[in-house]
Amino acid sequence: MRSQLPPAMTPAPPEPSEPGSRPRAPRPARSTRRPRTQVHVQVDDPYVAEVDARSLKEVVVATLLAEGRPGVEVTVVITGDEAVAGLNARFCGVDGPTDVLSFPAQEPAGGFVAAPGAASYLGDIVIALPYTRRQAAELGRSLADELRLLAVHGALHLLGYDHAQPDDEAAMWARQDAVLGRRANSKWQIANSK
Repeated sequence: MRSQLPPAMTPAPPEPSEPGSRPRAPRPARSTRRPRTQVHVQVDDPYVAEVDARSLKEVVVATLLAEGRPGVEVTVVITGDEAVAGLNARFCGVDGPTDVLSFPAQEPAGGFVAAPGAASYLGDIVIALPYTRRQAAELGRSLADELRLLAVHGALHLLGYDHAQPDDEAAMWARQDAVLGRRANSKWQIANSK
């Protein structure tokens, strides 16, 4: 009769033995797994050549880890002004595009109970690339730097930061600067700034 041990505790098949070697004892499966932070970057076709999706992923992950939120999932969408203007009007009641919008998945909804896996999904960050390109030029920054700033900004909004009040704005800007400053001092930033 075959043993009914769980798969993680089932002994491995014997390995060919060498003279003097002892058989290995089965190893128990790891019971604690480090939560994995996932960032998905979706870039609309007209903008693919202008966007370094990897650097956006890295800076959002850096933000989430700096804020003590490992194991969550975020989506970053790079799209056009028209799409962002539509979202801005529909969800914020504001006509016209803006640089970045954040849509938290964990907003309280009266009486709604989220599915178990939904707790790890933090939300969506939507960036209007044409608007961002114009804004970067006006501020004398590169498009890549402006996109990273907006990705961090959007991630902080997903985490509950806001800038409606002066004190809140100061706290949010300080967190942005801290994350971007850490990234600027890393090999990653140096390699990707060329």
